[in-house]
Amino acid sequence: MLNNNYLRALPYELGKLFQLSTLGLKGNPLGSDVLQLFSEVNGTRKLLDFMLDNLAVSSSHPPSRPWIQLSPLDRANPTALFTVMCYNVLCDRYATRGLYGYCPQWALNWEYRKKGILDEVRHYAADIIALQEVETDQFYKFFLPELKRDGYEGIFSPKSRAKTMSESDRKHVDGCAIFYRTSKFQLIKEQLVEFNQLAIEHANGHEDMLNRVMTKDNIALAALLQTKEACWENGVPPDPKDVAQPILVCSAHIHWDPEFCDVKLIQSMMLMEQLRQIMENFGHSFRPGHKKGPDAVQLLLCADFNSLPQSGVIEFINNGHVAATHPEFKDIGYKECLLKMLSHTNNDKEFTHAFNMASAYSPELMPYTNYTFDFKGIIDYIFYPRQSMRPLGILGPISEEWLKESKIIGCPHPHIPSDHFSLLVELGLTIGSAAPVNNLVHQPPPSLLGFNRRKNEF
Repeated sequence: MLNNNYLRALPYELGKLFQLSTLGLKGNPLGSDVLQLFSEVNGTRKLLDFMLDNLAVSSSHPPSRPWIQLSPLDRANPTALFTVMCYNVLCDRYATRGLYGYCPQWALNWEYRKKGILDEVRHYAADIIALQEVETDQFYKFFLPELKRDGYEGIFSPKSRAKTMSESDRKHVDGCAIFYRTSKFQLIKEQLVEFNQLAIEHANGHEDMLNRVMTKDNIALAALLQTKEACWENGVPPDPKDVAQPILVCSAHIHWDPEFCDVKLIQSMMLMEQLRQIMENFGHSFRPGHKKGPDAVQLLLCADFNSLPQSGVIEFINNGHVAATHPEFKDIGYKECLLKMLSHTNNDKEFTHAFNMASAYSPELMPYTNYTFDFKGIIDYIFYPRQSMRPLGILGPISEEWLKESKIIGCPHPHIPSDHFSLLVELGLTIGSAAPVNNLVHQPPPSLLGFNRRKNEF
């Protein structure tokens, strides 16, 4: 309470008290503009918002994120070399003062944030870019035309609810997008995975599958890409057929609510089963005469799983199996539905998937990918095939020192356009060789390292 304190002016820093519900200002000779705003309905909230919106940004821009070299390039063999970005850009519809009260309104506005997002994407110039929370209208009017100028093509699908909406409402629905550099990749095929449709298909009248899983309209988008000659370093493979390596890239966004951990786990199981089916179909038609099955095509999985590293979701993706009695199923009897759905699972004790995947990032190298006032943790991931690819380097975390010195309590922030940090990995694919494990070596930022190889492509 600041009543009767002879205050003639208020410091704009008061705007940082975004959780304050009551402010006493009676008996102070404040300016009429302040008093008028304060006297309105929800006056405290309006005044604090006004103060925050007019508070000068005192923090400097964050320092460059470090490039962490994980493994040297194999100079002895032809290697398909490419970078992959995964980035949840925070769509305009969710960037509200109610959710991000610590951020000025002008820094939440899409017209401001979209410039920072595009700058981030362009700065790292990844060969494959998987985005989540892209608004339909923004994909077609902003991201696609802008990135086409930089040598990319892209595909997109909105969340399932778009089907039931009018055309004017549909353009504000967010979804997943995949962009690829056309000098290095060719698009062969694309496919949408709709979790609510899969829930209907496999529910068999199961109430919780219908009431809990089917009601969430999250999606995943898959693109079958084929490497071009420009993707290869140290020459091309001796067999010309091996130049065109098929890679299935997936951009996925799993349900957010911690209360629905069962839904997150089931959506992730649906995803891996659908990717197996897609790869079997793609692999057989794409390379007739070659081996059939998931190993015929490489999988790159980029996702906002909304799940921490110790969750059942990441246990399932990373280890290839999860117990049928895992607590995140909430003791709901999904087992029969899931056993029928998962063709790869051959016993009723655990659920399995067909892939051998590894995460490009570890918690030791990236302590959080989502950074808000209420939550800070790892929920975004890039998974790659453990046997056939190896990560050569990753983009490290934003400076912890800068966050503390600048008193950044959450993002978005005027210098950080999303509540998520982008992930970036450089991957090497060598035909017929296992991926060795190397010790970590820290190196300068990417602009001084492997990224100079890509400058010649423009």
